[in-house]
Amino acid sequence: MAGAGDGAVRCQRIGCDAMFTEEDNVEGSCRYHDSPLFHDGMKEWSCCKQRSHDFSLFLAIPGCKTGKHTTEKPVTKIVSSSAQKKPVPVRSPDQNKKNDDSCSRCRQGFFCSDHGSQGRSSKPAVVVSTADNQVENTPAPVKKKVGINEPQVCRNKACGKTFKEKDNHETACEYHPGPAVFHDRLRGWKCCDIHVKEFDEFLSIPPCTRGWHNADAA
Repeated sequence: MAGAGDGAVRCQRIGCDAMFTEEDNVEGSCRYHDSPLFHDGMKEWSCCKQRSHDFSLFLAIPGCKTGKHTTEKPVTKIVSSSAQKKPVPVRSPDQNKKNDDSCSRCRQGFFCSDHGSQGRSSKPAVVVSTADNQVENTPAPVKKKVGINEPQVCRNKACGKTFKEKDNHETACEYHPGPAVFHDRLRGWKCCDIHVKEFDEFLSIPPCTRGWHNADAA
């Protein structure tokens, strides 16, 4: 692998991001993906149809195509369910604020500037009413025990690295606490308020937060 100090440049293909020089740029040295698809809360690569609901796991899917590295940014065409425009009746501002459930972005838990909604869980907490009219939350699921040397995949957004608990510490992980924002052809992160137009630029936005690796992140 080429180093940053020997004239190497970064490959611009989606899913590669490797450093290379022309001397080591041979056929098959680059693994990459074509354009991503976003629909009904699912993230999918158009080239291999591999998909995931979790954004960090989606970015960690290995490239399915091989070729040579390139410094030219690919032309990405992101297809989403919102791309198929349908006539929408004109609503008053009060109606727009009240009908968050009719907005696909609100339903999927993304930040929505139209309704001012924050990312939220798709499953509400379950409450149980007792005979004494007291309300209590259902107990949290028991977290499985993992050995300190067992490899785990961090599910913090924009991380996706494999780690061992013995090496985990308060600055081991670089990630975005989120949520991711996709709105009006802009893509970015609410946590650091950075928004770009191109998907490959969105993938290259550096993480803004340090913390512990977490294999059970939401």
